[in-house]
Amino acid sequence: MTAKTVLITAGILGAISVGIGAFGAHGLQDTLTANGRMDTFETAVKYQFYHTLALFLLGILMMSSDQNYFNYAAYAFIAGILIFSGSLYTLSLTNITKLGAITPIGGLGFILGWIFLVLGVSKGL
Repeated sequence: MTAKTVLITAGILGAISVGIGAFGAHGLQDTLTANGRMDTFETAVKYQFYHTLALFLLGILMMSSDQNYFNYAAYAFIAGILIFSGSLYTLSLTNITKLGAITPIGGLGFILGWIFLVLGVSKGL
């Protein structure tokens, strides 16, 4: 994955984060309140935003180093966002509690992303 691709992906995910957060606060408030999942939805948005920012900074790092660990970190962050935040969004809207079982897999993606980022910095900068 190139630095440009990572930066574009981060920009798209950032825009989606803002849109989902605003839609959740306004358009989905009744559903989230009825399901008792406002906090869950907010957690999904926060983690998506945090890791979108991490992905953006990773793209900047990739401009000065072609370290493979940075590629692994990018894929792990993206997978983490899709699985962690995606499962929490779905749980919040549907109240299907079994979906909570896959959320930790996304959390593992986040952890791996940070580990790969550290390895890339230690080996490539």
